[in-house]
Amino acid sequence: MPKKSLKYKRILLKLSGEALMGRFDYGIDPETIGRLADEVMEIHRLGVEVALVIGGGNIFRGAGLAEAGMDRVTGDHMGMLATVINALAMQDAIEKRGGYARVMSAIKINDVCEDFIRRRAVRHLEKGRIPIFAAGTGNPFFTTDSAAALRAIEIGADLLLKATKVDGVYSADPKKVKSATRFEHLTYDQVIERKLGVMDTAAIALCREHAMPMRIYDMNRPGNLLRIVRGEAVGTLVDRGA
Repeated sequence: MPKKSLKYKRILLKLSGEALMGRFDYGIDPETIGRLADEVMEIHRLGVEVALVIGGGNIFRGAGLAEAGMDRVTGDHMGMLATVINALAMQDAIEKRGGYARVMSAIKINDVCEDFIRRRAVRHLEKGRIPIFAAGTGNPFFTTDSAAALRAIEIGADLLLKATKVDGVYSADPKKVKSATRFEHLTYDQVIERKLGVMDTAAIALCREHAMPMRIYDMNRPGNLLRIVRGEAVGTLVDRGA
């Protein structure tokens, strides 16, 4: 497929830690992470520059630990380390498929990955590498959704993608409410006002301020990532609107 047939040159893909669990209740499912790496490599080989942000909820979630009585800052730091574990696993899966990935952490952990430096991250993309941004923003109280929005803006991505287990954004949880309707398009303000839970409010507000378009899609349907970079209307688009 020629590059001119692709709508997006550079994207940032946000994967939750839970996305990596696949058929398991905890940890990383090698089959699932391999399939995700296959899809990333498919569009990468077509010339799309891809960066990733991965959550850590399959191992630790700071907010959940805080609810159980742990100090929130300590819990968030544990969550950041969990994202590094996931990022290293994704790096391994990508490189087993012939790609070249670099894990870049917002906290210093130089024996296993690089520090995040914006100019270096952009250079990795320009050189055909796949940067995987770990440890969130490096600060407690901020989610990996916020980290994804921040990194997408910093690297000049054309689109922020959030991979989920449903085919877009609904008016209510489609698993609980059969009459829930799916939106093909929303504005940032509509997402915030209707409390639709696409991403946390800080992430949405950051995208709104910098006009970073977002698309929420079903990661479990093979080929969706390719369809999106071709410009097909997969899932739900969130932007400023007309």
